[in-house]
Amino acid sequence: MFNIKEELSKLPEKPGIYIMKDENDNVIYVGKAVNLKNRVRQYFQSPTGQTPKVQLMVSKIKSFEYIVTNSEIEALVLECNLIKRYKPKYNILLKDDKTYPYIKVTVDEEYPRVFITRNIKKDKAKYFGPYPNVSDVKQIMNFLKKVFPVRSCSKDLSNSIGKGRPCLNYYIGRCTAPCQGMISKEEYAAIIKDICSFLGGRYEELLSKLQKEMQEAAENMEFEKAAALRDKIQSISNMFQEQKVLSTSFEDQDVIAMARKDNYACIQIFFMRSGKLIGRESFLFDDVQENDAELMSSFIKQFYSTSELIPGEIIAQVEIDDMKLIEDWLKEKRGGNVNIKVPKRGEKLKLVNMASENAKIYLENVLQPGKTRPGNVNIKADGENINLYGENAEVLVKLADLLKLDTIPSRIEAYDISNTGSSEITGSLVVFEDAQPAPKNYRRFKIKTVQDKQNDYASMQEMLFRRFRKGEEFLEYPDLILVDGGLGHVNAALEVLRFLNLDIPVFGMVKDNKHNTRGLVSLDGEYELSGNMQLYRFIASIQNEAHRFAIQYNRKLREKRYRQSVLDEIPGIGEKRKKDLLRHFGSISRIKNAKIEELMAVEGISRKVAENIYNYFNSDSNEKNDNYSME
Repeated sequence: MFNIKEELSKLPEKPGIYIMKDENDNVIYVGKAVNLKNRVRQYFQSPTGQTPKVQLMVSKIKSFEYIVTNSEIEALVLECNLIKRYKPKYNILLKDDKTYPYIKVTVDEEYPRVFITRNIKKDKAKYFGPYPNVSDVKQIMNFLKKVFPVRSCSKDLSNSIGKGRPCLNYYIGRCTAPCQGMISKEEYAAIIKDICSFLGGRYEELLSKLQKEMQEAAENMEFEKAAALRDKIQSISNMFQEQKVLSTSFEDQDVIAMARKDNYACIQIFFMRSGKLIGRESFLFDDVQENDAELMSSFIKQFYSTSELIPGEIIAQVEIDDMKLIEDWLKEKRGGNVNIKVPKRGEKLKLVNMASENAKIYLENVLQPGKTRPGNVNIKADGENINLYGENAEVLVKLADLLKLDTIPSRIEAYDISNTGSSEITGSLVVFEDAQPAPKNYRRFKIKTVQDKQNDYASMQEMLFRRFRKGEEFLEYPDLILVDGGLGHVNAALEVLRFLNLDIPVFGMVKDNKHNTRGLVSLDGEYELSGNMQLYRFIASIQNEAHRFAIQYNRKLREKRYRQSVLDEIPGIGEKRKKDLLRHFGSISRIKNAKIEELMAVEGISRKVAENIYNYFNSDSNEKNDNYSME
């Protein structure tokens, strides 16, 4: 039996982390210490000065473990990792485990590409972001494609230049066709440089360069080129005016501030890049009894433990615990200087106050009666408010956060295709409302336009077209569409929605090589579910239900076909005997090859009937090649 007093005496006076456990051996708290002996013993001394939350935690501790580290930084990193792994009840938890989109420029390639990614790699590419709002980054990408014609394909151009024909993007002016050698490396590199200048916020520098080029083109009477440059300058100027410049430092900064009310807290982070606010994010915490410094410190450690790109300056509202230690850790993680500053005056204090005010407004809105709050989600449907509590609310919020959805997906539709070879192609539609199956809204489809071939994409399109052309009179429109399959299925679904002028988010449910649910995929990339078991189980249940319902209808159609099999031609074989024979042998081919005694082994099959079956299949005039299977 674990003796706390005895184990306390064994604690070393070294840095490390400690793990508190309850009577069921569950991890309830993870902490770090410069001196393990002194820090852990504090919990079991006089409760004077301890918050009610800490007192309650201590009462639950039945055992503890510790890990000695070589330094405080090692202890800090290990603490972050273990909090993320165990999600202890009494730690301040950053529940929003998000990955933000970035714009990547592959400057290490001969002809670089520009695209959106959520995966930051330690390569030679340039990354710009993060962009918390997916629609914002898509808008920027659309702008770049229109103004700067660079390739979007992933072709390896090292050995393919001049082969084939240019793609459609070349003919519509969205690409300069480097694959055909229609632009030199130097000219292409200049375009990439302009893109990096734009994404880096160096608008004035870029505009000045383009204006000079326009003047030179006009002087050389290259009026078509000058006109194109004029249009480009105008487009960039318009985009520049839309960007809100909040700082004259033109540095990369994160501004972090908070607001508190009762036991709730909201932390808001402003992402400042080159002096401009490119996005912001809010994080809610409940049952907060820690002081501002502890809350801010826990947030910074957990947020940046999963962040791939760290700015050179973090502006915080309050002094945080272990500020110098956290700075050193972030410097090591970034590979460059990181300064955490708490401004007392000037421009940076104004930024902090702005973030704090926005956090306050956000928190007040959330805590209004009937509004969304941690653990309680308010969803509007049919003009009425529906309150979700507990796990249902939590899983829908997590899903909305993961996929960056504009609304909580209270209604989800999932689609799957099932077929036997090229026959009995069927589709299923299952509906989940408020995170629960709604069988009354399930629908099944017998695919009509795809015959004698397997084409899941075309089958999926037929099913979606038939479902959505009928409008909301058929079924209420969903907040989210999930299709069983990868990017091909997603694209097929999106084509139908675009044709019908519908704007509904679509994601594919992809599986691993063992046919188990792996994650979700969209045009923006793949979203892993392995880090969140609750969300994984929810998506897996949707995928399995869609598959089950599709298979069920497919089997029904197969059984109908079996009932109309060659056995109907044999005297003495009725519906019951036919089913019994197929159930016993499994296929027509096995019945065909069976001996009379084997046929008589089936209940209800007399010698006379067995002889009829045997003679039918074995007479020279009745050679049959029917291979229908029950499997």
